[in-house]
Amino acid sequence: MWRLEGRRILVGVSGGIAAYKAAELVRALAVAGAEVQVAMTRNAQEFITPLTLQTLSGRPVATETFSLTQESEIGHIRLADGADAVLVAPATANLIAKLAHGLADDLLTTVLLATRAPVALAPAMNVHMWENPLVQANLERLRQAGMRVVEPAAGFLACGYEGTGRLADTEALVEAVRRCLTPQDLAGVRVVVSAGPNREPIDPVRFVSNRSTGKMGFAVAAAAARRGAEVALVAGPVALPTPPGVRRVDVGSAREMLAAVESEFEDSAVLVMTAAVADYRPARVAKDKIKKSEGGLTIEMERNPDILATLAPRKGGRLFVGFAAETRDVLANAERKLAAKGLDLMVANDVSRADAGFAVDTNAVTILGREGRREDLPLMPKDEVAEALVDRIVALRRA
Repeated sequence: MWRLEGRRILVGVSGGIAAYKAAELVRALAVAGAEVQVAMTRNAQEFITPLTLQTLSGRPVATETFSLTQESEIGHIRLADGADAVLVAPATANLIAKLAHGLADDLLTTVLLATRAPVALAPAMNVHMWENPLVQANLERLRQAGMRVVEPAAGFLACGYEGTGRLADTEALVEAVRRCLTPQDLAGVRVVVSAGPNREPIDPVRFVSNRSTGKMGFAVAAAAARRGAEVALVAGPVALPTPPGVRRVDVGSAREMLAAVESEFEDSAVLVMTAAVADYRPARVAKDKIKKSEGGLTIEMERNPDILATLAPRKGGRLFVGFAAETRDVLANAERKLAAKGLDLMVANDVSRADAGFAVDTNAVTILGREGRREDLPLMPKDEVAEALVDRIVALRRA
């Protein structure tokens, strides 16, 4: 998880049934290292008590504009000025309407109009309210004013209806806070990321694969999206949730991955191939399950296409980033691939290490560039490796 140590986050809670989820949100932000301050509307207190959120945040909850205690230091201005980012979750249709028209009739709306910190709104309401043109017009007005909107999820709603209107999940809300605090230096840039293994079928029930879990690629996709990129994540068969703000394309075999990457490639500016693409596939796939018999089994293998080599003639002005998972002569093999495939960056790592290979949350890599440039990154969480790699991509685009 990309950490939030020392960041002051103001969580606004307005009066909808989803207010009870604010407890999980406040706890998640605190676990990520944030200093959390909560401000509640009067109606929000009908759904969850200030004491609950005070216990989880470790700070008194702000509730009243006209309180001798809370306003002794002009509290609403102190809250507005003290926040690095503001997240309102849930944001009701009523609060959205008031904010869109500049009304400040309670503590939370007063703070929202006074703050200069980035603001994210997480709407939650009945599906028909969400679809109402007036609500959508208000949200668009707030977007134009520079506020972020965390789209609600679809599903069963507390009112008994099914549709869009559920508060986004906690990870998406925390990610919205991270994005508020991250420079949007990839805004509008289309990035294609591949991740995970391939499965090459032997028969209807067996396949050849490798140990990749996709964690590194998913971290890169999340880091790029956090900085404003439009990310298409071409994922092999992995058991990972899609990062917030990322569009995911699921594939199986190496040839399926090539087709998906080619489809996303044309309008892209950056291609990051973290996937452990299968080099070989069975030459013939049995129609029926191969039965066990005496003796061994020989499977003839044939080469799969090399995705980066296939796309290299169409590279143009795009940035190409590759990953080299090696077990010996790591840097020599990575440098050879960097030159042979015409890459801008190659990320090399020794997957024989127990703490930096597949199926772990940490990595230690060397980032190689053209003209002998080299940077060694020590062992660190894969999220941090991804952030460092995206830093290099941004620097190359500026250059």
